[in-house]
Amino acid sequence: MNMFIPKRALFERDAINYPIGKYIFDKMHELGVETSFIGSHNRVMGIPGKTAQEAYFEGKRTLVVGIRRTLDFQTCKPSAHYQLPLVTSCIGECEYCYLNTTLGKKPYIRVYVNIDDILSRAKEYINERKPEITIFEGSATSDPLPVEPYSGLLKKSIEFFGKEELGRFRFVTKFTNVDSLLKAEHNKRTTFRFSINSESVIRKFEHRTPPLDERIKAAEKVASAGYPMGFIIGPIFHYQEWKSEYGQMLENLARRLSGKISVPPAFELITHRFTKTAKKNILEVFPKTQLPLDEEDRKFKYGQFGYGKYIYPKEQMTEMKAFFEKKIQEVFPDAEILYFV
Repeated sequence: MNMFIPKRALFERDAINYPIGKYIFDKMHELGVETSFIGSHNRVMGIPGKTAQEAYFEGKRTLVVGIRRTLDFQTCKPSAHYQLPLVTSCIGECEYCYLNTTLGKKPYIRVYVNIDDILSRAKEYINERKPEITIFEGSATSDPLPVEPYSGLLKKSIEFFGKEELGRFRFVTKFTNVDSLLKAEHNKRTTFRFSINSESVIRKFEHRTPPLDERIKAAEKVASAGYPMGFIIGPIFHYQEWKSEYGQMLENLARRLSGKISVPPAFELITHRFTKTAKKNILEVFPKTQLPLDEEDRKFKYGQFGYGKYIYPKEQMTEMKAFFEKKIQEVFPDAEILYFV
């Protein structure tokens, strides 16, 4: 997967007064990327797109660089106490992605340059919860790794938490440009997670992301660098070859990581689900999608935020849960399954 080069980069004027903002601005000029200034990273004009499809793909090719002014962090249950706001959105074009319903019609990639303010606020949250450990999630609404070559935000955050006895950091990625993070002084306080799926799911639905083999290769490097590791398997689909393909994926992962992992990995297992809004948005952007979006085949479940979602029926959920628990136990005997939903 080559480095992400946006089609356009939009800057809040004050953002280039920060070292990261200035570096990104100069880098965009060097790469010949069209740049312009905007009033606010929250109200972005200048991204073309008349149809839902055009708006989506143009958004995915737009980098917005701004200052995070709200320094109150969102909570992030159950996986962490707080979100750490570094980046919003992602360059991947996964057809099923829940961010399709939360980031608007033009899901541009946004980078925050005032990292020192953000980490100072994290320090305040850590102090408030002493002597408990406070966990921060770096990818609740993003995949921050593709823009790391420009921003350096992950490395800076990893090294910040490396010095915080009562702070922990975690983030997840589908991408593979991990080399700049391998020598970071993490002190085992950052959990580096990869989002993986069967080869056919990645090929069909996870556009502009690296194939499974490259993700596992990156995971090998990260494991060798001593990071605690985790894997999100999701969304898990129930289709004809699902058992053999997910089984092979797990066996291959275990074989490749053998002898490299210092701490047993943690797994998060998420089955495919969708809301009515998500289905509508997905069909606007990907009209020929092969995603299983037939409501008749699903069970309707009310969610905690007042809207309902379509999940797999109970028998299929039970079957998938039993399969993954048994297979993970077989290939990673010491691994922990954090949850299956």
